[in-house]
Amino acid sequence: MGDLPEKKPPKLPIPGRRNIMITSALPYVNNVPHLGNIIGCVLSADVFARYCRLRGYNAIYMCGTDEYGTATETKAMEEGCTPKEICDKYHAIHRDVYNWVDISFDEFGRTSSPQQTEVCQAIFKELMENNWLSENTMQQLYCKTCKRFLADRLVEGTCPRPTCNYDSARGDQCEKCGNLLNPTELQDPKCKVCRNTPEIRDTDHLFLELPLLKDKLEEYINNMSVAGSWSQNAIQATNAWLKEGLRSRCITRDLKWGVPVPHEKYKDKVFYVWFDAPIGYVSITSCYTSDWEKWWKNPENVELYQFMGKDNVPFHTVMFPSTLLGTDENWTLMKTISVTEYLNYEAGKFSKSKGIGVFGNDAKDTKIPSEVWRYYLLTNRPEVSDTLFTWKDLQAKLNSELLANLGNFINRVLSFIAKPSGLGYGSIIPDAANAESHSLTKVLAEKVGKHAEQYVEAMEKVKLKQGLKVAMSISSEGNCYLQDSQFWKLYKEDPASCAIVMRTSVGLVYLLASLLEPFIPSFSVEVVKQLNLPSMLPLSLSDENGDINRARRPWEIIPSGHKIGIPEPLFKELKDEEVEFFREKFAGSQADRKVKADEADAKKMADELQKTKLSEISICRLDIRVGLITKVWKHPDSDSLYVEEIDVGEATPCTVLSGLVKFIPLEEMQNRKVCVLCNLKPKTIVKTKSHAMVLAASNGDHTKVELVDPPSSAAVGERVTFPGFEGVPDDVINPKKKVWETLQVDLKTDTELVARYKDVPLTTSAGVCKVLSISSGTIG
Repeated sequence: MGDLPEKKPPKLPIPGRRNIMITSALPYVNNVPHLGNIIGCVLSADVFARYCRLRGYNAIYMCGTDEYGTATETKAMEEGCTPKEICDKYHAIHRDVYNWVDISFDEFGRTSSPQQTEVCQAIFKELMENNWLSENTMQQLYCKTCKRFLADRLVEGTCPRPTCNYDSARGDQCEKCGNLLNPTELQDPKCKVCRNTPEIRDTDHLFLELPLLKDKLEEYINNMSVAGSWSQNAIQATNAWLKEGLRSRCITRDLKWGVPVPHEKYKDKVFYVWFDAPIGYVSITSCYTSDWEKWWKNPENVELYQFMGKDNVPFHTVMFPSTLLGTDENWTLMKTISVTEYLNYEAGKFSKSKGIGVFGNDAKDTKIPSEVWRYYLLTNRPEVSDTLFTWKDLQAKLNSELLANLGNFINRVLSFIAKPSGLGYGSIIPDAANAESHSLTKVLAEKVGKHAEQYVEAMEKVKLKQGLKVAMSISSEGNCYLQDSQFWKLYKEDPASCAIVMRTSVGLVYLLASLLEPFIPSFSVEVVKQLNLPSMLPLSLSDENGDINRARRPWEIIPSGHKIGIPEPLFKELKDEEVEFFREKFAGSQADRKVKADEADAKKMADELQKTKLSEISICRLDIRVGLITKVWKHPDSDSLYVEEIDVGEATPCTVLSGLVKFIPLEEMQNRKVCVLCNLKPKTIVKTKSHAMVLAASNGDHTKVELVDPPSSAAVGERVTFPGFEGVPDDVINPKKKVWETLQVDLKTDTELVARYKDVPLTTSAGVCKVLSISSGTIG
C-alpha cells in the first residue's frame, strides 16, 4: 500500500466571497442507513455542496453520526456489547456506505467525541448563567433489580387503549396501534433487561425554558424564513409548534451513555439527545478546524444551509436556535432549511426499526453503480410530498433516461468523432467556422443558454429535482439536434456544417458533465476521461470564469484540434429478470431475509453432507437445545460463577452453573436465549448441582468469552441439529466414554461467526447459531 493521501488544510471564511456552511441531519448510529435516510439528508446536502463548489463558492459540508441516547444503549443490549462498540461498528458502516454513494463531506465526525462534550457543556453553562434553565420533578419507572431509571424503550407492557391491549407495547409507542405513550401509562410494565416489574419514582431534571425565549425565537423565524426562502413544509411544521404554544423542554436524562451534565446535583445524568445532537454540527466543525468559531460565530459572512427529513424540522427551527440564542453569543444561525417528505418503499414504508426497504449495503450489493442510485433517488426526491421507490421505476429511469437519453447522446457524439478519417474525425475535434450563423445551431444555443440559467436559478433555491430535470433536458435537446441535423449525411454532403454540429455537440457533452457533476459525480469524471480533459478538473460553473455564459456558445467550449479519449458506453441496461430478482430478494424485513438466507445455507450444507454420507458420526448423541435464561444471579460462594435457571422446554427449569462472571455482565445474561447441552451427567460445583452446560466460545488465549446465540426467533426447547447427521441423543452421556471430550475438539466458530461442528452449522428451525465477534474460536 502507498501512503494515504495528504489531508487538505481546512477551509475558513474568506472576506468578500460567498461562504456557505452546509449540514445534513446527523444519521443515528443504531442501524445501516436505508435509501430514505440517504435521500432525506446526506445525498441532498451533498448535491448542494458540490453545486456550491462548482460555482466557486467557499463551501464546507459538515456531518457525522449521532451516537448518544437510549436507542444506542438498547441496540448494544440486543447485540451483547457496549454502546461504544455499537457506535464504532455502525459509524464505520455509515462511513463506508456514504463513501460508496460518493458523498463529499469536508468532515464526517461523531457526537461521542471529546469536542462534543466540551462544546455541549460550554453552551449549557452559558444557558445556566443566563437563567434560561429551570429544575423540575418528573415521575419515571425505576427498576430495583437493574438499579436505574428506565428509558422509554427499556420498558414493555400492555397498551392501555381498550381497543388494542397489545402485550408488547414499548414505553414510548405501541407498535400495533401506533399510539404514542408515556411509560407510566403501560399496564403490567416490565423492564426489558430483567423482566421484573419497575416502580414509579420521582426524579429531578433540568428544563430549557422555551416560553421565555419566545420573543427572540419568533424574531429569528420571521426574518430568516423569508430571507432564507424556507421550504413550505418547514414553515408549516414550525408554525404548528408555535401555534401549539412553546413549553419547557427537559434537557437531561437518567442514562449513562451521553454527554455528562456539568452540575453537582445532576452529575449522574446526561444531556437528552435532542439537546446535544444538533450541537454535534458545531463540535464536528471543531474537529475539522480549531478556528471553528470563524464559521459558527460569524453570521455577517457565513450562510448556514441545513438539510433534513420533515420529522427533524422542529429540532432545527425551534430547539437548536433557542439553545444558541439563549447563550447571547453571536452565533451563525440557519439561513436556509431544505426539508424532504418520506420516500416509501414498494407497497409500504422504509423502516430502520423494522428492517423494511433497501439499505445502503443492499444497494451496494446489487452491483448497480452508485451514480444510478444517486440519479434515481434525486429524480424521486420527496420535496413537497411523499414519493415511492419501486424497482420497476428504477429500471425505467435507468433504461429510458440515463441509457437511452444521456448515455446515447454522449456515445453517439464521441463515437462519431473517434471514427477514422473518411468515416469520422480520427478523434480530433474539428473547427467550427461561422457556427453562430448556422441556423439550427443558433436555435439550439439559445435554448441551452436559457436552460443553463434555469438550472442555476433552481439550484440557488435548493430545488434540486428541478435542477436535475433542467440539466437532463439539455441532453434531450442534444439528441434532437443530432437527429434534425442528420450529421451522418452532412459528413459527405456539407462537411463544414457537420463540423459545426460535432464541435457544438462535444461542447454540450462537456456542459452536461459540468451540470450533472453535483448529481452523478462519477459519471462526470468518466465523461471528462473520455474527452481526455484531465486539466479541466475540477469542473467549474463560476461566474468569474464566464462558465454559464459559455453555454450560449457551446461550440467554443472544447478547442478545435483537441484529441479525445476512447469512447465507451456509460450505462448498462437493467433487465426484467434482474428487477424481479431484486424485488424478491429485498421483500419483507431484514429479519425475514436473514431467515430465508440461513434456511438456504442450511439446506445447501445438508445437501452437501448427504452426498458425503456423514450421517453416522456420533455428534447426534449430544442433546443440545435452545434455552431461555429466566433467572440468573452470582453464586454467593464464588467470584467467577453465575447460577442460572434455564427453561429448556421441560416442566421445570434446569439449574446450570457457568464460569462467565468475568466475561459477560449480569444484565446481558438476563432473559437471554442460549444453547444448552442438556444430557451431561449432573455435577456438584461449590455446593450447587449443575444439570447442564451453556455453550460459549473463547478466543485463542481465553481472554474473551461469548455465548453461542441461537436466532432470537428460535423456539425454546427445540433441539439444535446438525444438518446431515441423524440419530437419537443419549439419555445421559457416560463420562467414562469421553463422548463430549471427543466431540468438543471439533466444535468451533468460523470466520463468519457461525458455530460449527467440523463444517456443519449448529442449526435451529429459525436459522444457524452464531457468536458476536469471536471468529475461529473454540466452543465448550
